[in-house]
Amino acid sequence: ELAITSDDIFWKKDDPGKVLVVGASYIALECAGFLTSFGRDVTVMARSILLRGFDQDMAQKVGQYMEDNGTKFLHGKVPTRLSKTDSGKILVEWDGGSDTFDTVLAAIGRHPDTENLGLESLGVETSADTGRILTKEERTSVPSIYAIGDVQEGHLELTPIAIESGKLLAKRLYGGSKAVMDYRNVCTTIFTPLEYGSCGLSEEDATESFGDEAVDVYHTYFTPLEWTLPENREYNQCYVKVIVNRSDNDRVVGFHILSPNAGEIAQGFGIGMK
Repeated sequence: ELAITSDDIFWKKDDPGKVLVVGASYIALECAGFLTSFGRDVTVMARSILLRGFDQDMAQKVGQYMEDNGTKFLHGKVPTRLSKTDSGKILVEWDGGSDTFDTVLAAIGRHPDTENLGLESLGVETSADTGRILTKEERTSVPSIYAIGDVQEGHLELTPIAIESGKLLAKRLYGGSKAVMDYRNVCTTIFTPLEYGSCGLSEEDATESFGDEAVDVYHTYFTPLEWTLPENREYNQCYVKVIVNRSDNDRVVGFHILSPNAGEIAQGFGIGMK
């Protein structure tokens, strides 16, 4: 009754006004970014780190750019109570503080609705932590039952990935194909005010996979050509880094860029990395 989702924000007929976005995922930051760009007073309440699962060096730069451009952040906080005031605003309380908002947008992720499907009676195994279904090549622990999309444990939660894996599964089941979905080196873009595009491993995952001594990082700040004309654009706000595996002839294992049109740029490099 007192909070809405990222879907609801696009259906609102009235001005969202002063907004609290609860969450630190890409959905939370994307919504906070465009609402700030519309001139709204926006605060992001983040329980812990921004963009969990993404390169944390890039995540911090995304957050810093947003903060520099007007989005406020409450780090290490979670709401403990929401209540409506006599004026119709929403009072949000947290450990150590409180404030009133016109809109509270909850972007804290989704819980897979697998509990009432009767999976246990069929022998379909799920993760005890997340409730998502354990699969290999979309096949569950029961050979005749398959799962595609976000309901699978440990897979990228991206619509194009679900569509492509579903197509490949159908071709294997009914078309005699052997092709399986390759979940490696999938390009991903976060549409924050300054886009973040990536492909491959984060710096943390590369270090964990290959060891600190085997990983080199090449990085630089830069100014895109389209920013050299407007006088209100600061120089060297954009950033790119490439992660290589020294033990494999300097193979590029991760590409990360923070800039306008980052998604389009990442796709081009993604072809080479595939």
